[in-house]
Amino acid sequence: MLDRLRHFIIDVISPEAPDHRSFDETGCKLAATALFIHVISLDGEPSDVEIRKLHELIETRFGLDPGTANKLITSATLAEGEAVDLYQFTSVLMRSLTDEDRLRIVEMMWELVYADGRVSEFEENVVWRAADLLAISSRDRIELKHRVGSKSSAPDPAT
Repeated sequence: MLDRLRHFIIDVISPEAPDHRSFDETGCKLAATALFIHVISLDGEPSDVEIRKLHELIETRFGLDPGTANKLITSATLAEGEAVDLYQFTSVLMRSLTDEDRLRIVEMMWELVYADGRVSEFEENVVWRAADLLAISSRDRIELKHRVGSKSSAPDPAT
């Protein structure tokens, strides 16, 4: 577990990042999962619904078995707990992912925001900041929010 965290930190501070890495690489998965942990932890202790949704997203979207997903979530929780800001995670994703993959990350963040049936201003603000750091336009961010929100029964604080 410490090796993964060490590799993640090296990846974050490394000035020589490869031009393009696949979305399946551990560094990207760890960075994205740390963002997800941050989102579900904003309004206190993550609810059971949020934790189940996180596991579902990690397993289905990242193609991981439950055991590997648990290990990734544990590592990401450590990384998120030591993080100073979102940039250390979004910078890894910016260097590594395509525009489409970054849109998927923001969509997954919205799915986690809507998972517990409550959308707080803090959650909305974090998704806005992360989307901005991931070079996702306001229009795309809002479109993703409405798309995910229309599938959910959570009230939208902006309306």
